Amino acid sequence: MKHSRNALFFAVGLALALFIVACGSSTPSSGSSGRYGAGSSSASTPSSGPAMTIKTTTLTVGGKALTVLTNAQGMTLYYRTSDTPTSVCSGGCASAWPPVLSTSMPSVSTTLPGTFSLMNDANGSQVAYNGHPLYTYSGDSAPLQANGEGFGNVWFVVPTTLPTTTPSGSTPTPGGYYHRP
Repeated sequence: MKHSRNALFFAVGLALALFIVACGSSTPSSGSSGRYGAGSSSASTPSSGPAMTIKTTTLTVGGKALTVLTNAQGMTLYYRTSDTPTSVCSGGCASAWPPVLSTSMPSVSTTLPGTFSLMNDANGSQVAYNGHPLYTYSGDSAPLQANGEGFGNVWFVVPTTLPTTTPSGSTPTPGGYYHRP
């Protein structure tokens, strides 16, 4: 009887120790912090090292060659036309569309006509281009893909010529350009 009671105490103690170890760390692994969500299905975390780099590349979008923004790993950047200053893609949405986060202004590999900024929103310190918060897409598994282009008719690749505001009464076309109906 004494032997089985000792075994029970040992088993309960071991289970408690495993529970504590499993729940003890809530910080994300360092492997995801430098990717800015590129090809990831979870929200990205801000960079704690040097500023992130924004690059440009030419992709075929809607049958046309378009110069678009990418992160340092070559993953295509997107914006959402339904974003507002008080409503951005966050929570469950950010699982599919990880926000581009940074603790400092991004460096840019080329001269661009637009302006970068950091927006403090529901995601944290999110990088924006011409006022549009930037995202990657979990459906892009490799650089130079644009699988999110036109998704839901609100997600578009970020062209270097992205306008700062959506003209009244206009709708986006593939590649993020606007036209009046």
